[in-house]
Amino acid sequence: MLNVAVKAARRAGNIINRASLNLERLQVDRKQHNDFVTEVDKAAEAAIIETLSEAYPLHGFLAEETGSHNEGADNIWIIDPLDGTTNFIHGFPHYAISIALAVNGVTQQAVVYDPNRDELFTATRGSGAYLDRRRLRVAAEPRLMNALLGTGFPYREDQDLDAYLTIFSEMTRQCAGLRRPGAAALDLAYVAAGRYDGFFESDLKPWDMAAGALLVTESGGLIGNYRGEEGYLQSGEVMCANPRIFAQMVQSLSKHSKS
Repeated sequence: MLNVAVKAARRAGNIINRASLNLERLQVDRKQHNDFVTEVDKAAEAAIIETLSEAYPLHGFLAEETGSHNEGADNIWIIDPLDGTTNFIHGFPHYAISIALAVNGVTQQAVVYDPNRDELFTATRGSGAYLDRRRLRVAAEPRLMNALLGTGFPYREDQDLDAYLTIFSEMTRQCAGLRRPGAAALDLAYVAAGRYDGFFESDLKPWDMAAGALLVTESGGLIGNYRGEEGYLQSGEVMCANPRIFAQMVQSLSKHSKS
């Protein structure tokens, strides 16, 4: 199953890379304030679903652009065809394709593919996480004050920016650096690869997190909501890191949890 997901991700990546050469011709629609969708998102998602459906016609889908298909199936593919659309339409080279397979509600396979760098992050539950063929491990840094963290700012009008700025201010004072590139799937993959020591964000969707979350846990990290608990896929509030920094982030972020 992982090989088919990789095939689907690379096919979508080819569509995205071709389109990146002619950004001025893109048709861009606004779903809501600061939330964009392009014809590339739709074409990439269609290619992913077609590839997976040909191999597994009885599987279901939860996809960002087209929603749920055959949602009663035991096997559900969770798809974000272009995480970081705002980056993409501005020519900022930080975006990715995210594909996860949940079996009876438990994520078993994960692919996050960065078509710019041709970096392929994969994981199978119980078998580890990999960047291409290199086994991934979360960073070993034990102290939050020395940690580089990733995060994401609220970008929709219905999100509480003032509350988030309070969190941002607090966390900035407690860590070595805080980054906000704008693609949660890649942020999670970077935690798995040890490029970040931790990551936190709220108001995400399952397709933003499902694949990246498996990458984190299969590379030895912990993931949960701001209190360190399960249910982050449902609540959209997520935090992850190596075990030592995870515990320190819980101390800092738990009071801000809405889960």
